[in-house]
Amino acid sequence: MNRYLVVALVVFAVSAGIYWFVPTPRSGADRETLAIGERVYRTECAICHGASLEGQPNWQSRNAAGRLPAPPHDASGHTWHHPMQVLFEITKYGVGRFAGPGYVSDMPVYEARLSDGEIWAVLAYIREQWPSDVRKRHSEIEAQIRK
Repeated sequence: MNRYLVVALVVFAVSAGIYWFVPTPRSGADRETLAIGERVYRTECAICHGASLEGQPNWQSRNAAGRLPAPPHDASGHTWHHPMQVLFEITKYGVGRFAGPGYVSDMPVYEARLSDGEIWAVLAYIREQWPSDVRKRHSEIEAQIRK
């Protein structure tokens, strides 16, 4: 058999395997965006919000410093209750933009640290981790604000 034909068949087989066995994104975001989002989440967010989006313990109770610990971004938290634009603005400009002046949070402001594209990619990555029923409810929230 021709050596080039064998190489072509191997390349085809590997490509087909990747296509069939690498999960397709469920959220509508492309794989490149989700990869960027995962990378940024792991380097910027996971230290507080957890590697599995689980948040910090007792996230609904103020700590000794009077601040709320980092909430989970998985289905057990409240992240999915908020429209994406609100989540984007909280990430970019800080929680105080919505909680009011004087609100103190341990969450950094990412305006000068991440690009808008990186923030949107992180949000797409987080949304991709939610179960289908939570993504569906989040889509309904998004649809309500567009009316």
